[in-house]
Amino acid sequence: MSSTPDTPVVFGTEDLLRSLCDSVAKVLTVATQSEIRYSGMVQRITKTCLKPDIGCFVLFDGGFSGLVVINFSAAAAMELYEKYMVGMGMAKGELAVSHTADDVGNVMGELMNQCVGAFTGKVGRELQTHITQNQPKMLVLNKQVIVSVDTNIDNPEMRRVTFYTGQHNIFYLELAVDHTEFIKLKDFEVQEIVDPDALMEQARGSSANVPAAAAPDEQDELLKSLGM
Repeated sequence: MSSTPDTPVVFGTEDLLRSLCDSVAKVLTVATQSEIRYSGMVQRITKTCLKPDIGCFVLFDGGFSGLVVINFSAAAAMELYEKYMVGMGMAKGELAVSHTADDVGNVMGELMNQCVGAFTGKVGRELQTHITQNQPKMLVLNKQVIVSVDTNIDNPEMRRVTFYTGQHNIFYLELAVDHTEFIKLKDFEVQEIVDPDALMEQARGSSANVPAAAAPDEQDELLKSLGM
């Protein structure tokens, strides 16, 4: 946030991006019991893309509109998947061995849903607005797919941030959001921040809510709608 003695606090695109990155890093750190961090530098980009090996996208609408894309290398996805499942008590020998397995897509979809949930909750507390989002769709890809938002974004700003796993594998977060600024008009009390540990415990205790990876037919339809 930025301000001077004569101007109110302003929350802009970079602040929004930082809040999103913090949510992703915190939830994945708790889930994998290893440090997930992101770069202190951000890239301005001109398009958002789903890229190999596995990724997802989430659409936001409400107080502001936007698109989040997260692209994982196979190594990064398998590391996060294995650490999460082993932390839940699964034997390593019982785990999937390829990022293309349905179980990997299911687990990564669950983790992304928790990350998005943490972010939307944070937006509601800190910016006193409300956004809704679609269910993250995990897709295994062998080529790049450009993803764009046509609705409610007149002047999009796009950013890419590099993330690092505990084993130094890399994944990328891309954000496209309409140019917007939240200006603080009056003081208010920010509600207590949700504990990421509580979020993950809730996820672990509710397997019925685990989002399924897109089935082959669903993937074909989704890729077809994206111009593939």
